Amino acid sequence: MILDLIWYTIIGIVAGILSGLFGIGGGIIIIPALMFLQGFSQLKAQGTSLVAMLPPVGILAFLEYYKRGNADLSAGIIICIAMVVGAKFGAQFANTLSADVMKKGLGIFFMLVGLKVFMGK
Repeated sequence: MILDLIWYTIIGIVAGILSGLFGIGGGIIIIPALMFLQGFSQLKAQGTSLVAMLPPVGILAFLEYYKRGNADLSAGIIICIAMVVGAKFGAQFANTLSADVMKKGLGIFFMLVGLKVFMGK
């Protein structure tokens, strides 16, 4: 339980930093992290990501995942809180980097995530 709390916090902080840095978060960070680090199914990871990020915008989608048991409320809420903190630091850091560094960093990050998803566990 405490290890899960630590992982959810780390996932949220990383998603927040990368969201602030590159404008990304849920689909590219939270979903793969929950699948590969916490063993969530893809549906549960997607539903949990919605808990963390989209209730005001995607409430109906979140409710559908939740009704079917594919959203972990406590994980989503912890990730959400940690993302708020991480996003602030990611945005601050992004504003110190050149456009070229940002573009290359985002491209490398997408390639690494794509390779991990393509290759599986």
